Amino acid sequence: MSVLDWLLGRPLSVYEQEGERIGPWAGVPILGLDALSSAAYGPEAALTLLLPLGALGLRYVAPITAIIIVVLLLVFLSYRQTIAAYPNGGGSYTVAKENLGQLAGLLAGAALAIDYVLNVAVGISSGVGALVSALPGLLPHTLLLCLAILAFLTVMNLRGLSEAGAAFAIPTYAFLGSLGTVVVVGLVKTLLGRGHPLPVAALPPLPSPVEAVSAWLLLKAFASGCTAMTGVEAVSNAVPIFREPRIPLARRTLTVIILALAALLGGIAFLCHVYGVGATVAGEPGYQSVLSLVTAAAIGRGAFYHFTMLSVVSVLALSANTSFADFPRLCHMLAHDGFLPDSFAVRGRRLVYTGGIVVLAALSAGLLILFDGLTDRLIPLFAIGAFLAFTLSQAGMVQHWRRTRGPGARKSLWINAVGAGATGLTLVVIAVSKFAEGAWITLFCVPALVYLFLRVKRHYRRIAREIATVEPLEPPEAQPPVVVMPVAAWNRVSQHGLSFALRLSSDVHVVQVRTETDDTAELEGTWDLLIKSRARACGLAEPKLVILTSDFRQFFRPFIDYVLELEGKHPDRDVVVVIPDLVLPHWYESLLHNNRGTFLRTLLRLRGSSRTVIVNTPYHVQPPPETEPLPLQGDPGPS
Repeated sequence: MSVLDWLLGRPLSVYEQEGERIGPWAGVPILGLDALSSAAYGPEAALTLLLPLGALGLRYVAPITAIIIVVLLLVFLSYRQTIAAYPNGGGSYTVAKENLGQLAGLLAGAALAIDYVLNVAVGISSGVGALVSALPGLLPHTLLLCLAILAFLTVMNLRGLSEAGAAFAIPTYAFLGSLGTVVVVGLVKTLLGRGHPLPVAALPPLPSPVEAVSAWLLLKAFASGCTAMTGVEAVSNAVPIFREPRIPLARRTLTVIILALAALLGGIAFLCHVYGVGATVAGEPGYQSVLSLVTAAAIGRGAFYHFTMLSVVSVLALSANTSFADFPRLCHMLAHDGFLPDSFAVRGRRLVYTGGIVVLAALSAGLLILFDGLTDRLIPLFAIGAFLAFTLSQAGMVQHWRRTRGPGARKSLWINAVGAGATGLTLVVIAVSKFAEGAWITLFCVPALVYLFLRVKRHYRRIAREIATVEPLEPPEAQPPVVVMPVAAWNRVSQHGLSFALRLSSDVHVVQVRTETDDTAELEGTWDLLIKSRARACGLAEPKLVILTSDFRQFFRPFIDYVLELEGKHPDRDVVVVIPDLVLPHWYESLLHNNRGTFLRTLLRLRGSSRTVIVNTPYHVQPPPETEPLPLQGDPGPS
């Protein structure tokens, strides 16, 4: 078994793709981790903004959360309809493109792409934040832990959907079970304590108020709390990955995710209010996550507390998996429409879009490094992309119902219209309240990404116009090509290349560039004996030996200039450059050689014209016998 097979699994054929499709059991961990895990950092983000109010801020947690849940349910109803109307997936991008136009679709696509990248960074940093709150000694290693989790997620997703679903199912359902138990226990104790339960473990005192209540502060808290709604669109974007019947299974998965999220959000907000749990400042000594404090207050810091915290850390860290499931599919659809490089549309060895996964991992790693892996520094950039996509999707569905006018269209239209209004208003609140804290970056990146999409599309259109033709095949010209071959010394590699070159044309130029490190005397001295006389004896045209001198120890420029000079001298003939290649048994052995041929091919493509033809002549070196002795003193060195 190769290292790649061990790491990523054996390659899957296209006939095995049905086995990679999923149902609700795997759909919840694959597509719902983003939404479910936001129950951990959404309330905390809102409470952090309410810190200046001290204990008074807890009065507003429940109302703010209630509004968030109402908006969440409106979005849920909209995406249930989107799943049925667009069963081929694409979510907000497809809906906006087909109903509002190409520009709206690209806005939704750019917003979703940014949201997915931010989700990876926020999810992982939140998971590590929960971990260091339970184990404060790990605080100095926050960034390293974030990058390690990102690497794990990347590898798991490169292994395919079915393996990712199986790997993430246990932590997902452990999270739902343990956190659900905490909420239920807290509610029962609240009822038994007549609304005033006593915390099992001591809670840190709330800070003294330093600011009065204001509408602006409450709007900022609401905007931060709305991060709990990210990831809701994931199921509608990935309907094709479900097995048949796709629409009912996708809807069932979405229902489980939303109802569980709403219950957790409401339960956590209520327990924060009755127990008096406030946020602590992330990155400072004594920091504990809100979930850590709520769990300790409801059930203490025993074995179940540690189990709950472990499940929270696992799900928060793995919540980025939703982006790994959806971002590559979004890139695939954009690439299919010509707005991204076509490599994003190609599935890899495990039937996943490898290019999208790798790019997502690289961008997320950059964000984590830039913000030191701290959630509170990333939150201001978050949620804008999600809510822009929500709004465009629901506005697109309004237009969809106006166009189709089928049974129940009027009712569905009103649901989407109300949802579009609610999410649009929320988007404005988030953008305004978070603008100075970093939201301007996202607001700048969305149109910048749309511009990039359009430039890619323009490139593909220009190339398509350039190469398109309906003209018949042109007969080849009678003139044979001029053949040029670089050579450093006479050996089996150059012998193999020259033998091929002489079969192509009678006009062959063998070019050797002389630098201070090259010894050309041997080749000049043996040229007549080894090459010219043998060509004459075989009835072949004698190749020409050309010696170029480079005063500045350069090889590429003199050789390429010579090729361009031949192009100018022979405007009616092609110039074929034969590049002998040394092919070694193992990839790592190539690091011991200069790989000049690889660079030469690249430079010739950049500077040559359509009449410059590049041909490789590979010479395969056989692997050495296992009994070959190591070179000792006195043995010849490398040639």
